[in-house]
Amino acid sequence: MKIVTVTDAWVPQVNGVVSTIQATNAQIERLGHRAIVIGPDAFFTLPCPGYDGIRLAVLPFRALAQRLRAELATGEETAIHIATEGPLGRAARRWCRRHDVPFSTAYHTRFPQYLQAMFRVPESWTYRVLRAFHRDAAVVLAPTATVEDELRSHDFGNIARWSRGVDTEQFRPGAPMRLDLPKPVFLYVGRVSVEKNVDDFLALDLPGTKVVAGVGPALSRLTQRYPDAHFVGVLAKDVLATLYAAADVFVFPSRTDTFGLVMLEALACGTPVAAYPVQGPVDVLGNANVGVLSEDLRAAALAALRIDRTLCREFALRNAWAVVTRDFIALQRPVRLGGAVALAA
Repeated sequence: MKIVTVTDAWVPQVNGVVSTIQATNAQIERLGHRAIVIGPDAFFTLPCPGYDGIRLAVLPFRALAQRLRAELATGEETAIHIATEGPLGRAARRWCRRHDVPFSTAYHTRFPQYLQAMFRVPESWTYRVLRAFHRDAAVVLAPTATVEDELRSHDFGNIARWSRGVDTEQFRPGAPMRLDLPKPVFLYVGRVSVEKNVDDFLALDLPGTKVVAGVGPALSRLTQRYPDAHFVGVLAKDVLATLYAAADVFVFPSRTDTFGLVMLEALACGTPVAAYPVQGPVDVLGNANVGVLSEDLRAAALAALRIDRTLCREFALRNAWAVVTRDFIALQRPVRLGGAVALAA
């Protein structure tokens, strides 16, 4: 089977959506299927307002339609997965509906909470838009039970579970990055933006050093506001793994993530997690003794210093990508249309 993923989030962006697609596609290929990505790199793009590092395709429908027709015209059994709700996702949905081609969607990002936090957009407005987008999907993939419940409470249908995994070969305990910094080291990895709540982490009164890996629209402000923190930008995955291994605690301050893949990456490198007891951390960590969840994030970070790092690695090994990718493949709705579809407008 060939699985075509249409996504507005793609390299060179570094975020959970991109990491999820890359890891899933690698496993799809290993399992004997074909993985195709149609991302904004193939279209004319403009920067997303407020996020210069994110580029959005401009009027992509015609070019995307040609690409989708070509993929389906091969006669292979083909499934279409729409990963994001941006311009490419909306164009793919429109084309699939026009030609009665089934497609799956995924709920990666809690846009209602993000937009409310950043621009004070009422959550009900955003849910209405997202509900309309996902309504015609054969299946809407949600990463956790909490997200499933949230979507059902807002009248989303056709929901199924597709969890997240971690590449335990890429992220593993090894030689830690050499950091000439006071210990202990508390680390945050991810987008540096308002909705990620990085201020909460940087404002903590903690011993040692705070390190931030990532970029985003809040980077300049936070760099100036917290001169004692160390900002290292975006790192290649092999380098990032050594940073995880060098950290004593991974601090995840977000209150709005659907999952939080970086927590699994940190755990795979043997680094315990401190986070708020909210959706995402609760679903990922549960009651496992590999992290500390508390509304007192400082207390959680200090308590996490006492966690056995071998337990963190063992937990991550039970959440490898190969397992969850099989679920993803099983939930697809492939079609075999052949050359006739190439004649469709």
